[in-house]
Order: sequence, then structure tokens, then C-alpha cells
Amino acid sequence: MIKTIESLEEVVLFMKELVAEGLNYHPDDDFEDYINMETGVPSYTSEEAALRNKLNEQCFEVCEKNNKDIYDISMEIFLIETGMGEFIPLPSSANSPE
Repeated sequence: MIKTIESLEEVVLFMKELVAEGLNYHPDDDFEDYINMETGVPSYTSEEAALRNKLNEQCFEVCEKNNKDIYDISMEIFLIETGMGEFIPLPSSANSPE
């Protein structure tokens, strides 16, 4: 897991890591609230959730600094990484992180 986020490229990397973990990530959600649907147990320990919450806050800061929409970026990453982008239109490329 990435340890700090200081660029748009790292925002994208973080979001790809979350999708690879099987998370249906939304930027406004607290990582303490994610529950594994199969087991009913929290997806993350308190320490893991705290790290992800800190990184998520850094994502907001980097996106704001670069005038990018974190919601569009996260949706685009999710749709592309899961293959759902073939069925659901991607957000405007004007907000693309790259």
C-alpha cells in the first residue's frame, strides 16, 4: 500500500490499489465503515482504516490543488479497473487525472 499521496499519479495509484482490494470505493466514505459482504466483518483493521483515511484526505488535497474532481477520477478508475467502463460512460475526459 502506498504510504503518502503528493501527486495526481499517486491519487490514481491509491484508487487502483483500493479496487484491487475488492473495494467499492467512494471518496466520502470512512474506511472504518467498509464491511466484507461475505463474512460480515470489517474490511480493515483500525490501523489499516486509519492509514487509508489519511491517504484519502491527501487525495482530496492533491485534487483540489490541481483543480481536479476527485469523484470523477475515482469513478473513472473504478469503471476502467472493473471493466464496467465498457457498459457505463466514463466521466468527462476534461477531468481525467492524466
